[in-house]
Amino acid sequence: MRASTPLRWRLEPLAGWHLPLLRDPAFLPLQTLLQRAALLSMPERVMHWLGRAQPLAPQVLVAFAELSQTPLALVVCQRLNRSGSCWQIMHLRTTDAEHRRDLSSDLLKAAMQRTATTSWVASADTGDQLRLSVLREQGFQPLRQDQIWCWQPANQVRGSQDSDSQWSDSHPCDSSPAAMPSELRLHPLTGQTAPLLWHLEQVTCAGQLRQILDRRVEDLLDQSHGRGWLLIEPSRDVAVAGVRLIGEHPGGGVDVELTVDPRWQHLYGAATTLLLRQFRQLHATQQALWLRSDPYDHGRLAWLQTLGAQQRSERVLMARSLWRRQPLPDLKSQANRRIEAVLAQLQPRRRPVPTPLSPR
Repeated sequence: MRASTPLRWRLEPLAGWHLPLLRDPAFLPLQTLLQRAALLSMPERVMHWLGRAQPLAPQVLVAFAELSQTPLALVVCQRLNRSGSCWQIMHLRTTDAEHRRDLSSDLLKAAMQRTATTSWVASADTGDQLRLSVLREQGFQPLRQDQIWCWQPANQVRGSQDSDSQWSDSHPCDSSPAAMPSELRLHPLTGQTAPLLWHLEQVTCAGQLRQILDRRVEDLLDQSHGRGWLLIEPSRDVAVAGVRLIGEHPGGGVDVELTVDPRWQHLYGAATTLLLRQFRQLHATQQALWLRSDPYDHGRLAWLQTLGAQQRSERVLMARSLWRRQPLPDLKSQANRRIEAVLAQLQPRRRPVPTPLSPR
């Protein structure tokens, strides 16, 4: 049986004239992100010429069918820290189901070759075996499994116009008086409170993932754009819970990161719900909030169900690190230098020139 000739394609960095071509339903949810990337592409080139090494805008590669302007796939990458040591595969979309594996593999290879970095992270649905296998082929290893939950504010029994006191008296999450300790204080995410939230996220993050992300306080503020809230214990000046923006969700709404200190699990209820409501109301967003949860965090899962959130999917967070091996010291040359130094001390020295005697 004669094997079919594989489809060939070409890869191009995103340009402004590509946008009208990306009208396939697979690409439409990314239109805002793609427009921003295309708009910032020229300033990025200027900044690169001026010596700024790390790009700020997302990097997009588009795969076109050979000798045509038909887009077949695209990949969107973005750095996760200012140093550029870690980048994320944000989106990988294909329209050609027959060649999905080859397209995904070629796009991933090209995207990683264009960026000089040591670490990459990517996510894939647990049921997407093809995507998982492609990531494994490129050296990605699973680090964490998450359940993805969507909270629609419209699902609440009380509307957004209710006062906090009315809502607190009626919502089932407030049945426990210990759920919101009186000693805690609610603060917005600012330059002064960001170190507290950064420390909280560092404590709750797995050691290997924390090393790969290589995140600093400035990176946290960059990603969240200053949109977040914290619960702080003033006596110790530490954050025990916090929520912040991660980015726009391709299915509509925004992704948020909710972090709770493992020693304060009883905050799931009034305290965590208050954080979400403060984030939604004071940051003027009526969109859905997307949160992740560990499948074995039963306290968090029970709270999400009581809140009225809906589980939408499960995904695997994967990472790839290229640790550069430090060159080994030349032990032989060091030993030779030591021997030469010892022998130099044993060499006969020239007789010193006598100093003339002064007359008495």
